Amino acid sequence: MSRVYNFSAGPAVLPEEVLKEVADEMMDYNGTGMSVMEMSHRSAAFQSIIDEAEKDLRELMNIPDNYKVLFLQGGASQQFAMIPMNLMKNKVADYIVTGQWAKKAYQEAQKYGKANKIASSEDETFSYIPDCSDLPVSPDADYVYICENNTIYGTKYKELPNTKGKTLVADVSSCFLSEPVDVTKYGIIYGGVQKNIGPAGMVIVIIREDLITEDVLPGTPTMLTYKTHSDAGSLYNTPNAYCIYVCGKVFKWLKAMGGLEEMKRRNEEKAKILYDYLDQSKLFHGTVVAKDRSLMNVPFVTGDKEMDAKFVKEAAAAGLVNLKGHRSVGGMRASIYNAMPKAGVEALVAFMKKFEEENA
Repeated sequence: MSRVYNFSAGPAVLPEEVLKEVADEMMDYNGTGMSVMEMSHRSAAFQSIIDEAEKDLRELMNIPDNYKVLFLQGGASQQFAMIPMNLMKNKVADYIVTGQWAKKAYQEAQKYGKANKIASSEDETFSYIPDCSDLPVSPDADYVYICENNTIYGTKYKELPNTKGKTLVADVSSCFLSEPVDVTKYGIIYGGVQKNIGPAGMVIVIIREDLITEDVLPGTPTMLTYKTHSDAGSLYNTPNAYCIYVCGKVFKWLKAMGGLEEMKRRNEEKAKILYDYLDQSKLFHGTVVAKDRSLMNVPFVTGDKEMDAKFVKEAAAAGLVNLKGHRSVGGMRASIYNAMPKAGVEALVAFMKKFEEENA
């Protein structure tokens, strides 16, 4: 069977060049006579893999020297607890709730201190990003938290909130490495890798050094303190070695493609093809306020659940898979991450046009 166009929100499409390289090295990585899957994380060969992955990520994102890069397990969801455990010195944090994942992070933080919801878009089913230019930031807040791109709802912050001098913490799981970012604007920028970077099972945390201290909430497990992992170079325990290896390959691929400026150009071009069609279609329509649209996740509906189900089924038969929307919102969603080729988006739009003609 030939490869399909995979619009899954995560685990998601990976670059074919990377998959082929990984396949070629499956039995023998770089003359070691073994797969990276079998390799000791204490070996020189693996140390060079993790060092090179970090070096390439630093180059891609222009990460300053006073930020640490941590390759951790537990996914983005574990960070919902790890962040307050490590950062809530005053036991106060402000959350901007723009989707399900920000909401879950906000609920988790309530276990550790006073979490304030200072803005939300829940009143309109998270279909927009609230104005964050002048929010009631708490004077004693330890940090302000956002989820920068909302995978389920297809929204994206185009401007970061005015945190009034407070540390900004951002979950970038579904827009990681999709465009250039100024890391210095964040205290912590983190994301699960399974959407736009690598296989499932890891989160990358980029954290400013002054936020890494021994002064954490009482009872915080050793494994959930940033200092543990920072001091050990992400090798305190056995890391997700194979995932780090594949992510490292993706970083190399991104550099070869021209870096994050080029990815942004490509992502804008791909998203425009789909949004332009949705804006003129009589059958399909997008669900997000235009100015807040994500380049990565594009939700759309027909307004008829049976028609939606028919579309998803017929699209899958045509090799356009995983277009069903998240169970909490229904409809359809096309996730068009870095590794989704332009041809995949063009094929989707061509199919949508055909479906619309047949079901007008």
